Amino acid sequence: MLSKKAMCKSHGQDSCYFLGWQEYEKNPYDEDQNPSGIIQMGLAENQLSFDLLESWITRNHNRTGFKKRGGSIFRELALFQDYHGLPAFKKELVDYMSEVRQNKVKFDPNKLVLTAGATSANEILMFCLAEPGDAFLIPTPYYPGFDRDLKWRTGVEIVPIHCTSPNHFRITMSALEEAYEHAQKLQLKVKGLVFTNPSNPLGTTMKLEELNQLINFTLDKNIHIVSDEIYSGTVFDSPSFISIMEALNKKDLKNSGISTQIHIVSSLSKDLGLPGFRIGMIYSNNDTLIAAATKMSSFGLVSSQSQYLLSKILADKKFTTMYIKENQLRLKNRQKLLVSGLLEIGIKCLRSNAGLFCWIDMKHLLKSNTFEAETELWKRILYESGLNVSPGSSFHCTEPGWFRICFANMTKETLHLSIRRIKALVDSLECTLLQNYQQQHEVKSLGKNNLFCEHIRLP
Repeated sequence: MLSKKAMCKSHGQDSCYFLGWQEYEKNPYDEDQNPSGIIQMGLAENQLSFDLLESWITRNHNRTGFKKRGGSIFRELALFQDYHGLPAFKKELVDYMSEVRQNKVKFDPNKLVLTAGATSANEILMFCLAEPGDAFLIPTPYYPGFDRDLKWRTGVEIVPIHCTSPNHFRITMSALEEAYEHAQKLQLKVKGLVFTNPSNPLGTTMKLEELNQLINFTLDKNIHIVSDEIYSGTVFDSPSFISIMEALNKKDLKNSGISTQIHIVSSLSKDLGLPGFRIGMIYSNNDTLIAAATKMSSFGLVSSQSQYLLSKILADKKFTTMYIKENQLRLKNRQKLLVSGLLEIGIKCLRSNAGLFCWIDMKHLLKSNTFEAETELWKRILYESGLNVSPGSSFHCTEPGWFRICFANMTKETLHLSIRRIKALVDSLECTLLQNYQQQHEVKSLGKNNLFCEHIRLP
């Protein structure tokens, strides 16, 4: 007999987001070994600037060796380390966090907790901020992993803040109030807001007025804010990134009571493209929370060897400045490549300025304006086109037809191939839709003037 926790389905991994990954793993694309395989476009991983890191390692092998003042420090790193983390690493980490935020915010290493990735950071915050059955409000669409990270082991509930495309999925005060009132009707105690900024899956950054709105809402309801800022270093276009801490400072609330109710989650997985190192962090001005979170982090520590190596990389300020700038340029160019390629085949993307993905609109290819039709299209993209993309329903989007496509985890050639595969599917779908349209409206053959399917854009 297994526990209820082991048998429950609240981990959320039965959604299309995770099912697509499973299909990809059965038949992964390889340019030489499996050219007809499934291309992974559901993985938000940054591989565009990995060569910069490899080059640094090659040039600085003396710095990265386990040596200090001529002697070996292997013993020092290999033996027991407490869960507070290496002081040298935490110092370099907060400096890097500030640099990514244009040095508009300063961070204190004593208010930082190291965790085994952002997944662990988010879960620890839920344990610290809420009791089982309490709720957090999250704007839709949101990262599918939150259903696992925030809910599965903690017992916390998620109440969606419904955002829609007419205003580009921006959070409105009316949507905030509706979500809060809905939680009250369900007799759920709302403990806070959770949001990603920059947004996953939208690839957009929040404006100052939006952040001020959230701070005011938090003050009014006396709840917490968890700002997941793991994509802060991927902002490649205007408007620039504004951290929740910067917004707090601009309102002159840095030393007020509300400052202890605002918490940041960050990592090196997206900015530096190092998800395998499992470097996550919690930053908070709440001393009690930091003490509790530090103890909880013992269930998922970051290895001393990882901390040592990364402290050396981050200490090279000339390199980090160059890396941030070059990485943002590469992301911008790659995003342009995907957006322009999709536009040529009649697919529009939500305007974005950050992230490793695009939020694309494929409503015109649905048989009907339903999530069943969206799932059917997703299956065709996966099995016929050999592309693992993520449907909007898995992000709890309220409108059928939106999909997230990642662009930074593959070569330029693979991205071009992906676009060609999408075009072939679009041509096939539009031909079928046109035939159905003609049949439904009893359109007669136009003889010599018959329109070819591939040149049609349905009304």
